Amino acid sequence: MTSIETNLTGAYLRTPRAAALAGIIFSVLWVVVFGLMRLSVPSDPFEEGAWLAGDTTYVALAINLVPFAGVAFLWFVGVLRDRLGAREDQFFATVFLGSGFLLLAMLFVAAAVVGAIIVAFRAAPDSLVHSATFHFGRALAHGMINIYLMKTAAVFMITTSTIAIYTRLTPRWLAIVGYIIAVVLLIGSSYFDWSLLVFPLWVFLVSVSILWDRKAVPISTDGLPL
Repeated sequence: MTSIETNLTGAYLRTPRAAALAGIIFSVLWVVVFGLMRLSVPSDPFEEGAWLAGDTTYVALAINLVPFAGVAFLWFVGVLRDRLGAREDQFFATVFLGSGFLLLAMLFVAAAVVGAIIVAFRAAPDSLVHSATFHFGRALAHGMINIYLMKTAAVFMITTSTIAIYTRLTPRWLAIVGYIIAVVLLIGSSYFDWSLLVFPLWVFLVSVSILWDRKAVPISTDGLPL
């Protein structure tokens, strides 16, 4: 076998260390997105839509940032799977990936619904806010974010924390914090607006933990960090 063939057969993809920054980027974007939304859109789902007649620049910016947050979250999930390696369990991996994909899907759909409401209002401002379509879209986005998305985030955190305890994916205390935050999301997401911010806080802590862990540093064949 030639040296070229050896290099080709022995080559593999290596997760860059910088990929661990994806969780931090996602956390920041999540806070910015929902912070901008709260500045313009009232949390009350029965609100009559007066915010549509005002400046929706913050809302439009938040909607445009959602895809970037989604991509960063996918990278974060990839980093966690890379850390697990051969220790990944099929059962927990299925729930882990499934809840992550569901979370992103609902986040994207909710953002699309809010964007559609803004476009529809600009097309027919007088009739939209008095129609059942507006109230349906408003309730759909509110319920999807505050109920279903947050509950799915809690499932994601519980699964990840369970994996972390058994595989030492993260420090034990961080896994316990994940359980606590998951309970907060399961119980309080429908009643407290600030509960939206505890999930990115946990993702931020996990990402910082990965960055500080020496095991996250890729090692070359000569034993030196890349």
